[in-house]
Amino acid sequence: GKNQRAACECLVVEGAFQKTTKLIVVTAPSGAGKTTIVRHLLSVFDELSFSVSATTRAKRPHEKEGVDYYFHTTQEFRAHIAEDDFIEWEEVYADQFYGTLKSEIQRLRDLGKHVIFDIDVRGATNIKKHYGDDCHVIFIKPPSFHDLIARLRARQTESETSFAKRIARMRVEMTYENNFDRILVNDLLEVAL
Repeated sequence: GKNQRAACECLVVEGAFQKTTKLIVVTAPSGAGKTTIVRHLLSVFDELSFSVSATTRAKRPHEKEGVDYYFHTTQEFRAHIAEDDFIEWEEVYADQFYGTLKSEIQRLRDLGKHVIFDIDVRGATNIKKHYGDDCHVIFIKPPSFHDLIARLRARQTESETSFAKRIARMRVEMTYENNFDRILVNDLLEVAL
């Protein structure tokens, strides 16, 4: 009918069908399992695409440029900050930056994909603030703080100094859990998935 035709015409922009895409942010303290959960969702749902973050931290042996992160020098990252290229960014430790490029989100949305993020709680807060109802944030909660520390220690990827800094940061991150749309306790991974 006439109303259906009008509704369809509103979705046509320059002859192309435009669908509204959503942003799904998965956030948690380090070691809570957010990366495992995001990878699972990406393997199950073809309509999801991963938002690759930019960072200045050193690339780990198993990581790939443009897949795990966009690796930048501190100077390159600061230039992006000056150009207002990030939707969110943070200096986690001295000269160790992480951020989400606006261009990355737009690139994925232009492909008609729902964008899924694996980021820290402050970044999640900023994305939710900017995108509002187009963004759904899921906080992954470990069964206990003790379990979280044990998971991180098992990784053996950091010095004791770096590990102590991460523990202090995790204590703060745990206080964010009630700021988001959903809380998912990752006690048994198969249940969480």
